[in-house]
Amino acid sequence: MRNERKRGGSHVARAARRCTVFNVTQPAGLMEFLMQQMAGISRTRVKALLVNRVVSVDNRIQTKYDYLLEPGMQVQISKEKHNHEFRHPMLKILYEDAYLIVVEKKEGLLSVATDKQKERTAQHILNEYVKRQHRNNRVFVVHRLDRETSGIMMYAKDEKTQHSLRDGWHDIVEDRRYVAVVMGEMEKDSGTVESWLTDRTLYVSSSPVDDGGKHSITHYRTIKRANGYSLVELQLETGRKNQIRVHMQVLGHPVVGDERYGCEVNPLGRMALHAFKLCFRHPVTGERMEFETLYPGAFKNLMLRK
Repeated sequence: MRNERKRGGSHVARAARRCTVFNVTQPAGLMEFLMQQMAGISRTRVKALLVNRVVSVDNRIQTKYDYLLEPGMQVQISKEKHNHEFRHPMLKILYEDAYLIVVEKKEGLLSVATDKQKERTAQHILNEYVKRQHRNNRVFVVHRLDRETSGIMMYAKDEKTQHSLRDGWHDIVEDRRYVAVVMGEMEKDSGTVESWLTDRTLYVSSSPVDDGGKHSITHYRTIKRANGYSLVELQLETGRKNQIRVHMQVLGHPVVGDERYGCEVNPLGRMALHAFKLCFRHPVTGERMEFETLYPGAFKNLMLRK
């Protein structure tokens, strides 16, 4: 009888009707494990399996090639194409499990439904997606990005996870960063803006002293200055409505394309603000989750010296 046991795990000879199952017996990264178990498979092919969302760990779809496997886990490879495969021009799923979904949103798409717009929103698009798996499924809002801000955000898949993320947001979220192109040349290479913000519905006002508003802190680092603009990386210590936009206005360098907060030009046809990094502790498993996207190419092009 052929020995099915291999370093890092053992192949379960029985195959379920719809998937092949591997048991994990030693710690290993998902990429390494699959290459050991599926003799002859290339790294490119493994990445394709992950991208096509046919790999699950303990029945949860997994797309991260460096996901750490532990003894006792099961890895499943689906033999059938998921009928709930997700594709949308305005939204990309970066990660999904039984508790949450992390996505990258394009500019121009609302994060959540409003009285005026219920369907052209990330929330509605994801609700339609999860309902393909079960008609009672839905996603729950955890935080928001402005319509004209692109980048990474997440939704919960049940109310308990939503409450855990919202109630423990400051303890769970370890790093949240944006990149922006702002007007003018920043005077400092780095610094911090601290103020109290008051939401006046259509406009958020800032005060340098506590006037009853919400305490807000934004750290910034100037990456490049060129063509009358500055490329700036921003790290949020607090997450208030329009916080970055208001704080850049406070510094006298409004975000390019942000007419509401003082910018009079819009060379990109969008607001030049992108949420490029999100790091947090998973509210259920405790695992450190880190997601990062590239700076938008249009931002870099605006900074090319003429």
